[in-house]
Amino acid sequence: MYSITLWEFAALAAAAVLVGFSKTAVSGANTVSLAIFAAVLPARESTGILLPVLIAGDILAVLTYRRHAHWPTLWRLFPAVAVGVVLGTLFMVWADDAMVRTSIGAILLLMAAVTVWRRRREDAPDVEETASRAGRVKARSYGVLGGFTTMVANAGGPVMSMYLLSAGFRKLGFLGTSAWFFLIVNSAKVPFSVGLGLINGRSLLLDAALVLFVVPGAFIGKACVHRINQRLFERLVIAATVVGGVQLLMR
Repeated sequence: MYSITLWEFAALAAAAVLVGFSKTAVSGANTVSLAIFAAVLPARESTGILLPVLIAGDILAVLTYRRHAHWPTLWRLFPAVAVGVVLGTLFMVWADDAMVRTSIGAILLLMAAVTVWRRRREDAPDVEETASRAGRVKARSYGVLGGFTTMVANAGGPVMSMYLLSAGFRKLGFLGTSAWFFLIVNSAKVPFSVGLGLINGRSLLLDAALVLFVVPGAFIGKACVHRINQRLFERLVIAATVVGGVQLLMR
């Protein structure tokens, strides 16, 4: 498999645990995981290796929150997300490892800024009707950005988190809609990643070892979701994301 040390594998395993936790507790927290993957592995290949780990987390999240999804919101988002995924795929065709690493770092810092902005607005009343013309434009904008960021860096979580919170979703509706969204979108990305050579037999061997660590993370997230101090956790996630993004930009 890949030439990684025991400590590097431990870091990847910890990132896999965080994937499971984020899928059942705090959506978008796995931006820390993609920073770890991109730091330990070649940045371009890390996106393909992380994808099956994310899908495993998505499956566990759907099994946990499947009844709470809001399907009209999902159908509104999917066409724009498809456009973003295609744009991200075209970018990955010609981007080299250094460019992907720089892009992931920049996306991480952007997502950290987006999360800070979201947290400042989340207590403000939402007066926009998502079915209105302005709501459709917002859905398309977030959808394209979410599709691009999830294809290039598996970093669509904060974008979709901001959109769902701005649409007024409560915790369970948020988690259920997010779970189905990422299971469908991440599964749809698999053929693109295979075509780009990001998923292959060697990467799947590493995934087989890492997926085992997603399960305990998901159970921890499920147990903590009603107790977690989300504001403190988001501050830690933002700090770790910024550190990861800066580290990638400086490599």
